[in-house]
Amino acid sequence: TAANASKRSKYPIFSSTRFGNVLGSNGSVIPIFKKQILAGGPLTLTDAGMSRFVMTLEDAARLVMESVFIARGGEVFVTKMPIVNIKDLAEAMLDIFVERGDVAPGIVETKIIGAKPGEKLYEELINEEEIRRTFEIENYFCVLPAFKSVYNNIEYVLGETKKTVDRIYRSDLEPSMSLQELKEYLMDNNLI
Repeated sequence: TAANASKRSKYPIFSSTRFGNVLGSNGSVIPIFKKQILAGGPLTLTDAGMSRFVMTLEDAARLVMESVFIARGGEVFVTKMPIVNIKDLAEAMLDIFVERGDVAPGIVETKIIGAKPGEKLYEELINEEEIRRTFEIENYFCVLPAFKSVYNNIEYVLGETKKTVDRIYRSDLEPSMSLQELKEYLMDNNLI
């Protein structure tokens, strides 16, 4: 978004989006868990307390497309996302495969393997510094640019429903989906 500061005309404008984990995409844990479950285990977790923001591929595309229409330059758009505890995600997937008859109950064990170097137990999509310039607008948070002098002549379109934000947006501080909600989310979005 810093590219807005060096442009000479009003177009193009640059903004960005922040994503959680796009379930079912390349690099998603879902195909890994599925393979481990169908192979009879073990189901490997780095840490039972790990939490993540999640979204579907459709949610990710929607965030990008909708931000195109409201961006004025320099903003960061963050969609409101459900949160999963990774242990619960593994358990929900295992339950679904057992209920379908794809794997016998009690066969697949869970093994804690430890976090990889640099891997966090939680995700943070809005940090302490950004709170003072973040607004909540319907399904999104909009983080305005840090350098007001560069963007002082931009009129941001935040709508009448905008609310100020008073806390960081971190996966371990927000309520996560229950096991049942998680199973429904996986099934409703054809993720398994």
